Amino acid sequence: MTLDDLIIQTIAPTTHNLGDFKVHRALPAKGRTMVGPFIFFDQAGPARIAPGQGVDVRPHPHINLATVTYMYEGSFLHRDSLGTEQLIEPGAVNLMTAGKGIVHSERSPDEERVKLSKLSAIQTWLALPERDEEMDPAFEHVSEGGLPIIDCGHARARVIMGTLWGETAPVTTYANTIYADILLMPGGSAPIDAGAEERAIYVSGGDAALDGVALAPQTLYVLRPGVSATLFSVDGGRVMLCGGEAFSSPRHVWWNFVSSSTDRLMQAREDWEAMRFPLIPGDDQEFIPIPQGRPKTVSYP
Repeated sequence: MTLDDLIIQTIAPTTHNLGDFKVHRALPAKGRTMVGPFIFFDQAGPARIAPGQGVDVRPHPHINLATVTYMYEGSFLHRDSLGTEQLIEPGAVNLMTAGKGIVHSERSPDEERVKLSKLSAIQTWLALPERDEEMDPAFEHVSEGGLPIIDCGHARARVIMGTLWGETAPVTTYANTIYADILLMPGGSAPIDAGAEERAIYVSGGDAALDGVALAPQTLYVLRPGVSATLFSVDGGRVMLCGGEAFSSPRHVWWNFVSSSTDRLMQAREDWEAMRFPLIPGDDQEFIPIPQGRPKTVSYP
């Protein structure tokens, strides 16, 4: 097969240098807002954080979406306005459903700040179906041992959300969703089935090819619907697979807000400016202000 037979769009992420680490953002991108319910796709790092330093994503709001945090290396301490305080470490997943509105922060835990530490993570946002956009906010954490793993000898896949390769993750989904972390050993391969309406693969490290077509690192490939293929790696690589059902109505993004309604985005902006969102117990002394002018999709410190 040729690249055009397999792939309908190739997205080179925008890279933001945040000093201690870089963030590669593949979604949203020009010409494509979503792949299934995925409307935001970031790779943070890999990076080394010097002793005395740390990541501090200060309190900020979300509406009408769910955030999914998945660590490769390092850890984050998640706090939110529901009163949640949860450490996330490699192989686990945090799902925070914003619904009608939530505020959260993500910071390096104290034990990471006193030593040289590593940071590598994938963070995604999922748009909610219209019926769920204004649901009550919620949070759930599934530990590394709670997610199913498919081991094929030279390939190992962890199902983060949805059903893949006959295994189903226990993480809540609102729309039909697939999400997996695929680790390919040298010479390893893994099948990519055609089940989901929309699918994309992202090579986060190492090398990988799809049916013999080499894939570039830190690049999101949107797969052609209905096409099955096989991932293969010569020297070893790591690939994220994401997607799910195609949404019938568009979603709009403004700063940290996602909604099917532009009026709802502006209402959320006014609510944050007026501090009408709930505060985070134990982390209520700082916040990220509404940006002036045209904002980036998300703000970091």
